[in-house]
This record gives sequence, structure tokens and C-alpha cells, in this order.
Amino acid sequence: MMKQTQKTYVFDFDSTLTRVEALDVLAEITLANNPEKEAIIQEITDITNKGIDGDISFTESLERRIKLLKATKKDLSLLTERLKDKVSKSIIENKDFFENYSNNIYVISCGFKEFIDPIVANYNIPSDRVFANTFMFDDDENIIGFDAANVLAKHNGKIDCLKQLNLPGEVQVIGDGYSDYVMKEAGIADKFFAYTENVSRAKAVDNADHITPSLDEFLYLNKLPRNISYPKHRIKILLLENVHPDAFKRLSEDGFTVETVSHSLTEDDLIEKIKDVHVLGIRSKTKVSAKVLEAAEKLMVVGAFCIGTKQIDLEACKSNGVVVFNAPYSNTRSVVELAIGQIIMLMRSVFARSTELHQGQWNKTAKGSREVRGKILGIVGYGNIGKQLSILAESLGMQVYYYDIEDRLALGNAKKCSTLKELLNTADVVSLHIDDNANNKNYMSSKEISWMKDGAILVNLSRGFVVDINALKDALLSGKLSGAAVDVFPVEPIANGVFETELKGIPNVILTPHVGGSTEEAQKDIADFVPNKILGYINSGNTVDSVNFPNIRLPRQENSHRFLHIHKNVPGIMAKINKVLAKYNLNITGQYLATDANVGYVIVEVDKEYNKEVLQALRSIENTIKFRVLY
Repeated sequence: MMKQTQKTYVFDFDSTLTRVEALDVLAEITLANNPEKEAIIQEITDITNKGIDGDISFTESLERRIKLLKATKKDLSLLTERLKDKVSKSIIENKDFFENYSNNIYVISCGFKEFIDPIVANYNIPSDRVFANTFMFDDDENIIGFDAANVLAKHNGKIDCLKQLNLPGEVQVIGDGYSDYVMKEAGIADKFFAYTENVSRAKAVDNADHITPSLDEFLYLNKLPRNISYPKHRIKILLLENVHPDAFKRLSEDGFTVETVSHSLTEDDLIEKIKDVHVLGIRSKTKVSAKVLEAAEKLMVVGAFCIGTKQIDLEACKSNGVVVFNAPYSNTRSVVELAIGQIIMLMRSVFARSTELHQGQWNKTAKGSREVRGKILGIVGYGNIGKQLSILAESLGMQVYYYDIEDRLALGNAKKCSTLKELLNTADVVSLHIDDNANNKNYMSSKEISWMKDGAILVNLSRGFVVDINALKDALLSGKLSGAAVDVFPVEPIANGVFETELKGIPNVILTPHVGGSTEEAQKDIADFVPNKILGYINSGNTVDSVNFPNIRLPRQENSHRFLHIHKNVPGIMAKINKVLAKYNLNITGQYLATDANVGYVIVEVDKEYNKEVLQALRSIENTIKFRVLY
């Protein structure tokens, strides 16, 4: 067997092990009450960057910054406390690496041991493996300079420091600046990793052997134990249709690579785009077909940033091991408020009066203008939206009746109707809130409309295909109905532009372009809800609230390793999984299985690290759809 090469890992401190430059934080402390604080801090930051990029000598950079700081030994204690909260996120998450590989780790920094030592000590790195500058103090403990004899106080001092150490084996340097790269350039380090989790410096990135957006990537490249199996920045997320920017922020802040496109994509364009995508985010216009899923070899999740999922082939997603989440509650209030507003405007003939005034005609009249108080609202579909509408309408003084094929509990004083005909015979206003089941096409046709009271009003904020538009047009023109509000249409354009409908120009008809849930608040809520579900699945395997997968959640166990196994729901799969684990002497510390008619989904945690043979054996189990290691 070939002997493995010994490796030594040399870390920078500022903006690598920590998210900040320590002297910049020290400036915030010492200049807190200085009226010129912002200008001085900016000057210190500029000097720091010039030194890191090699534009000025490090000695000059250090001298100029210390002179501006006017710091004391007491300030260093406060600095240390602040730096403890500034350790880089992926460093914290991989603390075990530092503790288990401490004999292979050094810190070489142009910062100062006075604040570096107490921070890295928490990661099992002793002071004798930390090489940094030291401050000089006067009798009053004011910082007056630094030890100029220290090799790290000199320009390119890291080169001489590493030479003096004469470390054995392969030496890898991990840092954010050009001053870290020079050790590789000088030929005394074998590899340079540009660490970009906190800051990306062009001169470092351009010269790096590898760009590492997090410590996870560095550990992955070196095949070292890590907190997560696969670095998050390698997971690509594609967000289409102008999804709210908060979704981009939430997902990218968690470490994923996120691309946004402001519009929907055709099937062919999506097939081309989705080949390397792990997570797809869409709204209502993009169709995720079986053909798209065949091309999506890496796809794990589809997030629908809306209520409906008709645009997604849910069964094809399930067959390919792709979990789907939507946002069933996030825009409920927005839809309900629009429904209430439209009901009031239709009852009062507001649009007719407004149009007359726009045309220069004053027509003050009470004809065709009625209060909603005391009127009967009939709600078809008593789900999340229907129930909220019921509560708000009742608070306005309306009587509420509802009809639903499911047995739904009435809220407030709402009364349940046993048939749709009973409700339509009773209501002054009918509001539709039914789902996108294909069987609901033309749910309201000429027959159903004929059951409505003469002069009644119809509001549709559910699905475009549930109302026969021509039948609605005839009822409005004949006077059978006195008004209607339509927000959804049988066929809607992919992009904004020209649109024609048979209902255009009919009096007391409110037409809106599918904006029932399109409020800033709703889109923001959706941009919070759906990414949380995506992150829950990617990071932990949770499928709670998925629309096409068994819903399971297993709390994270300490000191364990987790994998996910998606398979066809056939007998004996769990027995085969457990047989593999037993063969390799892996003890199960947590296990949860859920199934539906077609698939089974299991989360398993074991108490010791597993090797490639175990993983291959689990992947090779017959009827496996997808297998993934989390950590």
C-alpha cells in the first residue's frame, strides 16, 4: 500500500478564521466617541486592504494603522470578547476538524498573538502553533507599536516565517489575501486556497490553486471529515419568474450558489438550463414536465413560490426522487383582502361611477349601490382562504354560507350547505376558492350559474378553468348576474403584454391579471416560507409540508452521521438497508421511515463514519431511486 503524504494546514486569521479584520474591530472600540470615527475607520480599512494586496509594505500598513488606533491593553480584552462572536460560520460548524487534526494545523498571521491566541485556543490550537506579531506598550499600557524584530512585522514576513518552521510533507495555505499566496509563490507552500467566505480579493482568487467559499469546500477537496457531506456552494439553485429577492438572500446566505431569472422558461429552455441544477424555484408560469425531469439528473427539490402545483408533474417528480414544496398559506390574507374589496366595489357599482367620472360625467345615484351588511356571502371551497374570508365577511355584517366536498368545521356563525345548488340558490355573492383538480373544469357552467339568484355577483380568485367564461358572459349581458370579479383566466400569457378576454368591456365587471396573491407582503412571506422548506430538506432531510412525498422529520442527533434513502415502495427495502449497516458494524442511532402508495423515504443516523463501500452498497440496493449523504 502506498504511504499517504503527510499534510500540514497553515491558516490565516483575519477574514479567514474570523469574519473580520481584528484591527478594524479594535478601531470600532477605540474610536467609539470620536466625532471623526467613520473617516478614520475607512482610512484604516483602506490601509488594511493595501497591505493585504501587497500595494504597500506590510510594515508601513501596520505602523499607520496602530498610530490611528490609539488603543490600550484594556481595549484588547474587549476586542477578544468581540472576536469570539466573529468566528467564520463554517469554521464553527467544523470545530471537530481543528480538534482532531490540531497536530497538523498552524496559524501564521500578520495580526497579533494577544488576540489570536485566546480565540484559536477554543479550537485546540496551542499558542506554540500560532505565529503572529506582538504589541509594544508604554508604562500606562497604551499600545505604542509592535515588535519590529518579529519576522512577521516585515514585508512578506510570512515567507520567512514558514521557511523557519521547515514543515514536513505537503504544506497547504488557507487565507484570504495575496500576502498568503506569496508563500506558494516563493515555493515553500505546495498549494494555496483562496478563502472567500468573508471577503473575495481579486489578487488572491486569481492566483489560487482552489477557491474555497467555505471550510467545507477545503475539507471536501482534501477528503477530510466535515460537518456536511457536500459543500453547499456546489449545490446550484435556479429561481425563475422574478421570485422575491428575499428568497435569493436567504438561500445564498446559507452558502448555496443561486441564480435568478426574471421570467419563466419554455420547456426546451428549461431542459437546457436544468442539467446542473439541484434546486428549482418557480411560480405559476413555468411547467415542470416529465420531459424536464428526465433531463434534471441532479435535481432534488422543486419549490413552488405560490399555492398551486398544477404546473408541476408531481408523480414524475416523485418517481425521480424530487421533493416538491409550495406555499399554501403565505398569500392567503392577500387573496382574502382582494375578495372583500371586490365584493364591496361590485355591490356599490364603484367601477361604473369611477369610469363615468373619468369620462367627464357626474352621475350621483343610489341605483345599483347596496351595502354588504346583511347580504349573504356564499363561499365555495372552505379551505385556508375560504375560512379567512368567512371571518372577515362576517365582521362586516354579512351572513356566510359555505359548501365544500370535505367535512369542514364552520368558523363563527357560518352555515354549511349540503349541496352546491343549495348555496347558489341562497347567496347574494358567490366567491370561488376551489383547488386546481382537473375535474373542476367548468365547475361553474351555464347550469350552475342558472342556480344563482337573479342579480347575484360572482367572484373568482381560484383557478381560471373552473368558470365557463362564455356562460359567465351570457349571464352578465342578460342581467342574470349584476356583476363579477375575475382574477384568473382559462389561458393566461407567459409574460406581460396584450391580453384579450370575452369579458372585456362588460359593465360592473372587475378584471385583474392574476394578482390575488401578488402583494409585497405575500411575496415576502412566500420568500421566507418556501426557502425554509427547501433548506430543511437539503440540510436535514425534512419533508414536512411536501405536496408529493411522505412527510417526516428526524431531529438531528449529536455525534452521528445521516443519510437519506428514497426507494420504490416494495417489501423488504428496510431489511436490506439494515442488513448493509449490520454488515459494516454500523449502529443505528435514529431511523424514521414513511411511505405512500408509490415511494418510501427513510432517514437513518448511525454512530460512526462510513466508508465508500457502505455508501455504494446502499446505493446499489434494488429499487433505490435516490440516495444522499447529509453529514
